Amino acid sequence: MWGRFIPVAFLILFASATSYSQQIVSGRIIARDTDLPLEEATIQIKGQPVHTHSGLDGRFTITLTKPTDTLYITHIGYDPKTIVWNQQLVKEPTIYLLPAPVQLSQVVVQDSRRALQQVMQIDLKTNPVNSAQDILRKVPGLFIGQHAGGGKAEQIFLRGFDIDHGTDIRITTDGMPVNMVSHAHGQGYADLHYLIPETIKDIQFGKGSYYAEEGDFATAGYVNFTTHNRLDRNLLKLEAGQFNTLRTVGMFNFFEKTGEKNSNAYIAGEYLFSNGPFEAPQNFNRLNFLAKYNTQINQKSSLQVLASTFNSKWDASGQIPDRAVRAGLITRWGAIDATEGGNTSRSNIAAKYRTKISDTEDWQSNFYFSQYDFSLFSNFTFFLEDPVNGDQIHQSEKRKIYGMDHRYTKQLFGDKADWVLTAGMGLRHDAVRDIQLSHTLQRKEVLEYFALGDIDQTNASLYGSAEWRKGHWKVIPGVRLDHFIFNYVDKLQPVYSTQAAQKTILSPKLNLVYTPHANWQGYLKMGKGFHSNDTRVVVAQQGREILPATYGADLGAIIKLHPKLLVQPAIWYLYMEQEFVYVGDAAIVEPSGKTRRLGAELGIRYQPFSWLYLDADINYAKARAIEEAKGNDFIPLAPSLTSTGGISVSPVKRLDLNWRYRYMKDRPANEDNSIQAQGYFVNDLLINYTRSKWALGLQVENLFDTEWREAQFETESRLRNEVAPVTEIHYTPGTPFFARIKWSLFF
Repeated sequence: MWGRFIPVAFLILFASATSYSQQIVSGRIIARDTDLPLEEATIQIKGQPVHTHSGLDGRFTITLTKPTDTLYITHIGYDPKTIVWNQQLVKEPTIYLLPAPVQLSQVVVQDSRRALQQVMQIDLKTNPVNSAQDILRKVPGLFIGQHAGGGKAEQIFLRGFDIDHGTDIRITTDGMPVNMVSHAHGQGYADLHYLIPETIKDIQFGKGSYYAEEGDFATAGYVNFTTHNRLDRNLLKLEAGQFNTLRTVGMFNFFEKTGEKNSNAYIAGEYLFSNGPFEAPQNFNRLNFLAKYNTQINQKSSLQVLASTFNSKWDASGQIPDRAVRAGLITRWGAIDATEGGNTSRSNIAAKYRTKISDTEDWQSNFYFSQYDFSLFSNFTFFLEDPVNGDQIHQSEKRKIYGMDHRYTKQLFGDKADWVLTAGMGLRHDAVRDIQLSHTLQRKEVLEYFALGDIDQTNASLYGSAEWRKGHWKVIPGVRLDHFIFNYVDKLQPVYSTQAAQKTILSPKLNLVYTPHANWQGYLKMGKGFHSNDTRVVVAQQGREILPATYGADLGAIIKLHPKLLVQPAIWYLYMEQEFVYVGDAAIVEPSGKTRRLGAELGIRYQPFSWLYLDADINYAKARAIEEAKGNDFIPLAPSLTSTGGISVSPVKRLDLNWRYRYMKDRPANEDNSIQAQGYFVNDLLINYTRSKWALGLQVENLFDTEWREAQFETESRLRNEVAPVTEIHYTPGTPFFARIKWSLFF
């Protein structure tokens, strides 16, 4: 009898131990100050590389390995909490986190992608976004330049790319694409001026083309902006500064006094006027409105609806030739053609539905629609082509964007490894009408049409990834499939005809992550990315070589040398295939050969005291054209060495001081480096004094009044009285010393 019982008892005990080793437990994280679910809290098993994150309803699921497992729960802006699970008396406990000052020690290294997001949250808290220009500057290593009166999308630089206005970086806001395909001015044109800085809650970013969910334009990287779902308090802000600058912002909660916790809504508005430092006033006007509604349908589902509208109008002094300034014909703040400028508008409506299908399954759907108008007058060459009327050009379009995307995520738990499976699909259609380039006079008369037509471009996509977690390792393979349909009707042709082409591209990805210790993680990321070309390029090339691919790799780490010191070193490589570029300023197609970029980056965050925060990012890149002879293989305007950083200090309670710097080294302006774009080192200062009901601030751009050039190009031009054209640097001067006073009221 005992001989039979002992083996059976052993099997029962073994099965019991095995089942416990696979025990799946759940809980819910709630913020004590708001009594609302906390999304993206990190739940770790102490002493192990096992972790998970809370979902939209604050719930999480994790696999315990032994009865003594201790959970360590953290969230940026909250005190951490330790839970010994076998002491819990309820099946799914509610765990409350208490609010606390944002600290670098709250960053969890075990997930490098989320760790970067957490670092960004600290950066935003210690040095908040203060202007439309600040929005993109928050991304480490990303530089911008404005060269058309403040209303045109910024020129972007990242990882050895002159990205123009967005060709090689994917930008979204609340799930809506910012980049404009086949744009009148330039492919990927990304105008973020419809985003009110004070509404930004979070900025997610990634470098390279290693993420299956990020598609068109995500070659050098991607940036996703998220606005607040709920306001902590109402805000009324007034700003006034030099150059007749006036700005006002209002943000107001709804449902504040109804006791409604499952639903909330707010509205935000912004108005900005400035003449700028130029002798010809910019007359820059910008008006923004945003409304956002959120409701928790039930414990598992939520719905978010967003509507916004934006209108902007400005005059510009354009890019000025260096020789005109040296000869005293104009000052740095003068203009050769003061009739430049433009106007633009964008209205959006979007809906996001999220639901937790089960403890291990999530679903998210986004739907969006945008209506966009654009009109820009420029003159880069002055009297080169038309010595009588001048060379002013007009670029304009009217666009509607329809889109949706869906994402399904499932967790699988096993005794050997855990899996997270993600699958998604997307559809975007751009209907662009009367997209044109014309030769104009004084913004009034059309002298000649260079291009005029209608574009319809559709992008359908599928993607999937699998995250395999075992011990210290995480392996994330992924793949993305994109299919494009291009249609163009050239209205300058005597006979109506639709030119069409289609193209499909497959983009595999692979990320390897190693976490030997809770305080550091290494990674190797590899992937293929792409950016679409302008529809007018596609039909001109009859569908050949019109989805230029990139192949890249990143080797790096995120290391917490101390709870108050975090470093992020990385080296990277990026190869780009042959492409053909549609030059919107000339209505021509130009070939651009194969390129190779490699570089190194170092990010440092240090918070020795709760009142002192230091950060610095240093970025090196070597960009070369592969098929050109050495010495003639430079890529114009590609930055080689850049750095940003600063110090945030609170010497006394309620007083915050922020000093920021940005540095860019001289870089080639043409292929043989015979002409260079000047580098710069610019400093900004922000001082804020905050009380419970109001705040007073002073913001100073270019603190030391440095004479610098914000945008620079090698351009061939001719002035009115010149016999022959001249090729040299044309530039837009960078902002001089610029002070603004800010007053905010909270209620």
